[in-house]
Amino acid sequence: MTTIPLTLEEIYNLANKTLLANGCDEETSNILSDLIMKAERDGSLSHGLFRLPAYISGLKSEKINGKSRPVVSKITSSVIKVDGKNCLAPMVLEKGIPELIKAAKENGVAVLAITNSHHMAAMWPETEAIAEQGLVAFACTSYKPAVAPAGSIKPLFGTNPISFAWPRKNKPPVVYDMATASMAMGEVQVAKREGHKVPLGTGLTKEGKDTTDPAEIADGGVLLPFGGYKGSGIAMMVELLAGALVGDNFSFETAEKDNNDGGPPSGGEFILAISPDKLSQNNWDEHSSKFFEKMKAMGDVRLPGERRHKNRLDKGPRHINEDLVNKIKSLS
Repeated sequence: MTTIPLTLEEIYNLANKTLLANGCDEETSNILSDLIMKAERDGSLSHGLFRLPAYISGLKSEKINGKSRPVVSKITSSVIKVDGKNCLAPMVLEKGIPELIKAAKENGVAVLAITNSHHMAAMWPETEAIAEQGLVAFACTSYKPAVAPAGSIKPLFGTNPISFAWPRKNKPPVVYDMATASMAMGEVQVAKREGHKVPLGTGLTKEGKDTTDPAEIADGGVLLPFGGYKGSGIAMMVELLAGALVGDNFSFETAEKDNNDGGPPSGGEFILAISPDKLSQNNWDEHSSKFFEKMKAMGDVRLPGERRHKNRLDKGPRHINEDLVNKIKSLS
């Protein structure tokens, strides 16, 4: 694979120019370009520039409205609902997260229920932003069917990621972001592009056979849930929280309505924020710090999010797949 060096500013500008040329207004383009740049900065390669051609596909087909604005409604003092109006999710989160944070600090706990939004980015940006305000955060979203429930060889669940963030005073939050599939589909697609095998147990061929070939999984095959029936149960939970509970589609319903242009489909997201100041009523930060210190002392243990936080200290260029850069340039 041939790569070329791009500075973080060049990554941002490349994304911004491409989005502006394909139907986004300036605010939407700025928000999404910043998210893409930060994904590349932090080493989340499957959620950086790699995603941009798919965003463009959705914009070109007009499934995604790059100029729309979400509508935020306060249902109760602790329930915030946002109708995405077919915006890209980063725009929806830009408007909804501040309202969620305010409600959680006032009430101790608050929920953000998002509908009609096009989410295909990593989920740690939203939970990390909440944790940076001193709140515990949990988020999840579904997608189109790509994962077989335990016992099946046919897809029903999306990759259904979940993200959790724990705040720390004067330190970066502890944040994890994981697919409930054995591997995120974006990572499978990156492995296919770069000619890498994936671990056995990642997914099945379209005939239902085990495979380590990412192309056989991505092109008509199916992913498996992590941990067998345990991951399958968590994936089902995500379907219910990000579908029925917020008033949006299950993954199979999303697929029935999507135009299959390659862009992210419309769907829901569930986000929960909790104030440890109100719930704990003791020194929760010192208490949890002792736990993390004990955890780190048990060997080669890395707290979730540490690698991302270390990567972002490097302000130098990132080495980007040259074919991907050329493809993106052709789109603008």
